[in-house]
Amino acid sequence: MIDYDGRKFRKAGGDADAIAVYRQEGDVVWAEFAGGEVRRGSITGAQRENGALHLGYIMVLATGEVICGHTVNTPEVAEDGRLRLREVWERYGPHAATGVSYLDEVS
Repeated sequence: MIDYDGRKFRKAGGDADAIAVYRQEGDVVWAEFAGGEVRRGSITGAQRENGALHLGYIMVLATGEVICGHTVNTPEVAEDGRLRLREVWERYGPHAATGVSYLDEVS
């Protein structure tokens, strides 16, 4: 299993100020984030044996809209040892959508 506790991630190509600091106890992983169009967001979920994260998320946008969904994040290790998480996500509700995005570990 990967130790995610204290690692920082931001969306690839996203707002440099929007950084999530991950916390972990056993297989439970969570984080809070804000920045760009997100006023506040949080994720909570569990890590699988292969290091993949199965997470639920909720965000309050600058418009006041509330977005929620789930994501499966699969880790990839860069040559410098940092992680990149490949997110396969699904958003629920009136703005339902699916997609793939990436989160890069930052120092």
